[in-house]
Amino acid sequence: MLDALTRDLRAGDAAGHLRAARRAHLLAFLTLAAPGLPLGALLALLRPLRVEGLATQAGVLLLVTLLAGVAWHLARRTARDETLPVPQRALAGAIQVATAPGLAFLVGCAFLAAPLFAALLWTFALILFVLTRPR
Repeated sequence: MLDALTRDLRAGDAAGHLRAARRAHLLAFLTLAAPGLPLGALLALLRPLRVEGLATQAGVLLLVTLLAGVAWHLARRTARDETLPVPQRALAGAIQVATAPGLAFLVGCAFLAAPLFAALLWTFALILFVLTRPR
């Protein structure tokens, strides 16, 4: 995957930069998400986190939404930074914006003991992943 990313980056055209940004986005998300499942399973076995009540669920979801929004905003700022070369802007923005869905996925992994709530957070992560994918 890194070879393809490097090849796309060296292509030098807009389509190559877009492909490189998409690969970097996916790679950054997977880097964040990969440890989440085993660590979440371990947490569910040792000290399961339960979400009691709708207000608590709404609070966690609101916190995840706010943190993802901040990550998205900072990534957009980096992607628009005129002091950086275009390829670097695209890659840095794509890598940084992957933290928005990664955060929602990781919080979902922390709540594996509450499968419906974890599924809700993972669905939110999927929506964020699609929305933040470089275009």
